[in-house]
Amino acid sequence: MTHEQFNQFCSEFMATTYVQQWGGSHVWKVAGKVFALGTVTKQGTPAYTFKTSPLNFDFLSHHESYIPAPYMASRGMKWIQQIEQSETLDEELRYYIDASYKLVCQGLSKKKRVEFGISLEDD
Repeated sequence: MTHEQFNQFCSEFMATTYVQQWGGSHVWKVAGKVFALGTVTKQGTPAYTFKTSPLNFDFLSHHESYIPAPYMASRGMKWIQQIEQSETLDEELRYYIDASYKLVCQGLSKKKRVEFGISLEDD
């Protein structure tokens, strides 16, 4: 997945904003909270970071195409970075970004979700 494709995909979620920060990273937020980042590895290849459930964090931490996200995971947060690309991994990335968006939305107060027009199944 290219950064352009990543940005297009993330833009389709409700109540999102895009900024470039932290050294030119593509940062996607929902209601002001980060749910996905697009960066470049030291080798110059695209890398994508997203929030995960504890179970997915444990699973992906042992998968060769993923690593615990630099900076975030070292601070105890359950964030993973996809460091390799392929068509199959692009499909996985879409799934995990969608899950990340939902996790971040669930962490918002009900008042904040209403303010931003975000509807969850449990609302």
